[in-house]
This record gives sequence, structure tokens and C-alpha cells, in this order.
Amino acid sequence: MSKSRVLVIGCGNMGASHARAYAALEEFELVGVVSRGPESREALSAELGGVPTYGDALAAIAEAKPDAVSINTYPDTHYELCKAALNAGAHVFIEKPLAETLEQCEELVALSRSKGVALVVGYILRVHPAWTKFIEVARTLGKPLVMRMNLNQQSRGKEWATHRALMDSISPIVDCGVHYVDVMCQMTRSKPVRVSAIGARLTEELKPGMYNYGQLQVTFEDGSVGWYEAGWGPMMSETAFFVKDVVGPEGCVSIVDRDTGERSDDSSDIDAHTKTNTLRVHHAARDENDEFLSPDEWIDTTDEPDHDGLCLREQQLFAQAIAGTFDPSDHLEDALNATRIVLAADESFRTGDSITLGSLTQ
Repeated sequence: MSKSRVLVIGCGNMGASHARAYAALEEFELVGVVSRGPESREALSAELGGVPTYGDALAAIAEAKPDAVSINTYPDTHYELCKAALNAGAHVFIEKPLAETLEQCEELVALSRSKGVALVVGYILRVHPAWTKFIEVARTLGKPLVMRMNLNQQSRGKEWATHRALMDSISPIVDCGVHYVDVMCQMTRSKPVRVSAIGARLTEELKPGMYNYGQLQVTFEDGSVGWYEAGWGPMMSETAFFVKDVVGPEGCVSIVDRDTGERSDDSSDIDAHTKTNTLRVHHAARDENDEFLSPDEWIDTTDEPDHDGLCLREQQLFAQAIAGTFDPSDHLEDALNATRIVLAADESFRTGDSITLGSLTQ
């Protein structure tokens, strides 16, 4: 079997996990890792058996001539790096968000199609079996749906430094929000029509105009509504930092710890961001005395993959896209849709107005 020669750009948490996946999969040959800091790339290279290292991404693409490029850098570099890789004829896996503006995202999708190469965006929850089950159960609850989700992160030290660097170009509700509004869109299978948002700047350590707490609200054509909340920083609360809860006419489903009824993980632990543990399903059906017909159902999901295991699944999907056994067209349209929603939320926060989708400026 012919292997795809893959270059990994970015050696942080996501880049390292994806590099391990490429090293483990027979469909790929890892031909290099790239980062601006020598320590991270040399450490990752040593872990993976001494693969070549590079300090400049564009030079690495030109020199290594990879068949595929994995982009795991800060969002403000995504557009330039993705465009360079696509123009070089390489297939691209890129961490979300695809780019900083809807116009840039649409340009990259069109470029991948014109070049005849695969483009896959890192929506890790789409390959997560427990989250797939969460979405499946939500679809049985009737319409409209009320979808309540958040992921607040109390960060310090290295994690806070990473968050500050991310906020040089992107707010938390944009960076993390694409995951969860994508989940909402899968649950409703309805067109989003209106978005509004609130936010707050809780520290002066950020660049002017940036905010580290935000909440978006989205309304769908079928009457479903959803909110997503995200805050980053040393001031964030660990109380109710992880809420994943969906209510419909027929009942509700929530991601909880069965022992505590809530989530008590460390919000800075990246494995906790995708972990489900248990799905609690409540059925609203009642008897003639208005008592519930059945007790709540608990679906155990503790056998779910860890973070590296999920990244392996993402790269298996990428391999299928390269081989032509997975068509990423719908995946890319969904990625554009999620990006459209979170950018509308960012615009709503900055203008103070609700945004009717379709009127979003680029």
C-alpha cells in the first residue's frame, strides 16, 4: 500500500497527538515536524524515532514536498499555511477553525476542490462515539430543542500563556464555539437563522478589544434554541464549567458523572473537554396520574477513547478522504456553517446587535 508522506506543522498538544497518530497508522509516513521553538520539535522528533525537524513551515513544505500536511498552529496562521499546502498539491488536515474569516474559509474550500486534494477540519467530537450517541439521543426528544452547553477553563501558567496567545487573534466563543454549534446543528438538522452574544473583558492582559468570556445564543428555523458559553483565564470558576444538556418535548439528555450528578474534572485537563463518562436520559412520558412512566436511563460511556485515541480516529478519517473512500464535501459545508455562526456571535458582541444569518459581514 502506498503511504502518504505527511508533514506536521505545530508541535503543541494537538500537533503532538496527531503526529503520534500518523506514526501509528500504516497509511502515513511521517516525514517531518515543524515548530518555531526548537525544544518542542526536537522532543517530539525524539519521541517518534528521530523524524526530520524544521523551524519554518513554508520552507518545510517546499523542502519535504509532502503528500499531506497537518496544520496545528494558532488560528492566525491557518489561512497562509493551508493555502501554501494546497497550492503545493498536498492534502490538508487542519485544526479548527479553518481560518479567521468566512471569506478565507470559503476560499480554502474552493482551492482544495480546484486542486483535487482532500481538506479535513479537526472537529474531534465528530469521531467521538459517546458524543455521536449524545447527538443520536437528542434527535429522539422531539422539536424544538433547547441546547445548553459551555466549556469554561480556569487556566494558569503554561495554559494561560497558551490562551493569551490564542486571544491575540480569536475569542473563546469563536475558537471553542465551532465544536459545539456544530453539535447543535447536527442535533437540530435545521437552518440557523439568528445569533446574538454577550461578553466581558475580565483582564487587561489581553490586546485591546479582545474579551476572554463570551456567551452566544442561536435560534434555528424549527424553533430550537441553543446557548454556548466559554471563558478562559485564572479568574474562571470551576463550578459548572462543563454543561452539556439538551431538552425537548419528549425529555432530556445530559452528560454527567453518575456518582456526583455533575462534572468535577479539572477544567484545564484537555482530556476532560471531550470525556462524557455517562449520558443521563430522562423521558417525559407520564401516566394518568401525571407520574413518569419510566425512571431515568443511564448510558455508560466510560470506555470512550482518550485524547490521543480520538486524534487517531481523526487521522483515520483523513486517510479515507485521501483514498477517496470518504467524501469531505458535507463535512466542509458543516465547518463553514459553524464558522458562520460563531463569527456572527463575535460580531453581535462587538456591535450589540442580534445578527440575522446571511447579513454577516466578512
